[in-house]
Amino acid sequence: MAASTPTKVEFYFDVVSPYTWFCFEVLCRYKPYWNMDLVLRPFFLGGVMKATGNKPPMTVASKGMYMQKDLLRNADYFGINIKLIDDPYNVLVQKGSLKAMRFLTSINLHCPVYLENVSRELWQRIWSIGEDITEEDSFKLAAKNAQMNEIDIENCLKRMDEPETREALKKTTEEAVDYGAFGAPTIVVHAKEGPELFFGSDRFPLIAQLLKEVWKGPFPEQKNSKL
Repeated sequence: MAASTPTKVEFYFDVVSPYTWFCFEVLCRYKPYWNMDLVLRPFFLGGVMKATGNKPPMTVASKGMYMQKDLLRNADYFGINIKLIDDPYNVLVQKGSLKAMRFLTSINLHCPVYLENVSRELWQRIWSIGEDITEEDSFKLAAKNAQMNEIDIENCLKRMDEPETREALKKTTEEAVDYGAFGAPTIVVHAKEGPELFFGSDRFPLIAQLLKEVWKGPFPEQKNSKL
């Protein structure tokens, strides 16, 4: 019997969100196991928040306190090294991720083969080792660690502020909002009946059910090695 056509799964993400990193890694781990076409869609979480009236968790004191413990629990469960940020409001809200997402959008437009690995490197910078994701040198280091060559790095850096890149990021963000996104991670599964939106890093059993696949936990191969 011929294999059925893979189901398109769009993953809208912003590297400012640690919960989105958890979801990103799990979906990447399941690529060999689920019959899906995983499409990475870099968007700007700040734009989604503004469009929907949502607010960052740390702006509510009780949520911020809960999130510190919850992040570490999730990090252990998903096998990802997380280092809590000392000044989250400054790093996540005031500095934010707009430049980082423009850089990733530029990569997606011009060198998409590197998008997964550079995204991972930026998550590691901000959430594992507590380093910057707003400066050009930071983007260069992340891209080099992702094995991008110098010519491609310089080209993507040069084009990240061009109108084409800005418009592409804006369009992707608006598309996510049109689907019903209000935060990250946002996953859109293009089922036969139409697109289905899922929010959060704990919806894998429901996604598996829709895909008619099996959820085996965060490690489909049971190789629990932390990133």
